[in-house]
Amino acid sequence: MPKSLRSPQQQQLQSLLIELRKAKGLTQTEVATRLRRPQSFVAKYEGGERRLDVVEFIEVAQALEADACLVLGELIQRSPVTTD
Repeated sequence: MPKSLRSPQQQQLQSLLIELRKAKGLTQTEVATRLRRPQSFVAKYEGGERRLDVVEFIEVAQALEADACLVLGELIQRSPVTTD
């Protein structure tokens, strides 16, 4: 499976993280502060300019006060991974 910033699964992850952030009433700046990162870090993963590794994904989920396992489960429900 090629790595892509524009894959359907990656786009679903971006959308899901944006939805979670907005549902919590948080700005990108507030999430970045919780992560001890610049606001541009949040803007880049939300905008599809940057991928998150697993550890970063868990940290983002925690910053959003979400269970990383549940977020991953929702991602799988929305966009099941196919193997060709």
